[in-house]
Amino acid sequence: MQNIRSFFFTLSAVALVAVLAFLTFSATLAFAGVLAAVMIARAVSMKLKPVPVRARHGRQPNRVWNDGRGTIIDM
Repeated sequence: MQNIRSFFFTLSAVALVAVLAFLTFSATLAFAGVLAAVMIARAVSMKLKPVPVRARHGRQPNRVWNDGRGTIIDM
């Protein structure tokens, strides 16, 4: 009777570890899938919405002067 009980406990422990491993793997796979979907959606939306570029009309030369306390570069 003792051998049957220990065999049952061993078998149930192995089954519990297998179920927990499967749940962990499933949760990891689901998290990776959601993360991949978010990253793909973000990459696609970045390409669809271009970033505005500031352009200056009539570029002026940089001014550089020294006021006695340090050099000032006006861009």
